[in-house]
Amino acid sequence: MPPTDSQLHFDVAIIGAGIVGLGHALAAARRGKRVVVIDRDAQANGASIRNFGFVTVTGQQKGACWERAMRSRAVWGEVVDAAGIAVEHTGLCVAARRPEAQRVLEAFLETDMGRDCRLLSPAEAREKVPALRAEGLAGALWSPHEARVESRLAIPKLAAWLEATHGVTFRRSCLVKDVVPPRIETSQGVIYADTAVVCPGDNFLALFPERIAAYGLTVCKLHMLRVTSPSIDRLGAAVMSDLGLVRYLGYSELPEASALRERLQTEQAAALDNGVHLIVVQSADGSLVVGDSHHYGETMDPFAPAAVDELILEEFDHVLDLPRRAVSERWIGTYASAPDRLMLVDRPSETVRIVIVTSGTGASTGFAIGEEVIAELFG
Repeated sequence: MPPTDSQLHFDVAIIGAGIVGLGHALAAARRGKRVVVIDRDAQANGASIRNFGFVTVTGQQKGACWERAMRSRAVWGEVVDAAGIAVEHTGLCVAARRPEAQRVLEAFLETDMGRDCRLLSPAEAREKVPALRAEGLAGALWSPHEARVESRLAIPKLAAWLEATHGVTFRRSCLVKDVVPPRIETSQGVIYADTAVVCPGDNFLALFPERIAAYGLTVCKLHMLRVTSPSIDRLGAAVMSDLGLVRYLGYSELPEASALRERLQTEQAAALDNGVHLIVVQSADGSLVVGDSHHYGETMDPFAPAAVDELILEEFDHVLDLPRRAVSERWIGTYASAPDRLMLVDRPSETVRIVIVTSGTGASTGFAIGEEVIAELFG
């Protein structure tokens, strides 16, 4: 029988301490539940700290994903000050360099997702983002919804705040071997919890491998860069470009995106073939986090061909005018991907949920997903 001591018996065990797991921990703690978060690593090390720290609303797929992004952005707004997380900048500027891209942005503004967004003239866009290259700039979309945090700092601070303020228990360097509530078998012994949420990221074999295999998931590998330049001052907002308009589903599913995709296939085929699109955000020291690319497979190699980085930097130079820019850091990220869904919730039993974000949108949608799953488990 499980112990009755509240220090040993929890209402819910969250397996995985990335942003999706922390989102579930927050949702459960806010309901007054006793929460334990278990992670195999000593500190955050996966997709949650290797990304842009870019809480993205505008461009997410119409419907549930966009709504989850709006809700998650609101939750970020509720926790950043309390957790001591700095918001480096807000807003998004999508720079259009082609008339076909401009038409996509105009069509986007006609949708419900375009609320509070507006089109900018080239001059207005450069007031928002002074580093934008004037040559070839047709206009831009401005969104006020986005926020940028430094992932490497934000995820540990969020975890520490959950522990200190909400009483969430963390077990790190702890491998979970089996999940059959109320028993959670781990490398540190048995942990007792009435329910469990498994957030494995792109580790598809450690727990419930047969159930996860049914979804046909792959791993997405992406290249990330940190760029410096003596010309960098204030970026002003996150920056995206034409390539993002054929990748982010909120834009790419619009009929107007077809003409842009056709032109890009002629002019930047290598970028499309390597899943390259541009996101640029700024850190507190003025440097820029820049990416990214997308390659898919069952097991991805750890290598980063320079040619892929050059495709990213080529688009960077098309959009931003930053002389003498240099790359100061490079890294590889990975996340779970699926051909037919942006996230999944699997239900092995009434008391267990497997939750995987399969679109690289954990920072943007994880808080809302956590609220939904915890509400389902606890009513």
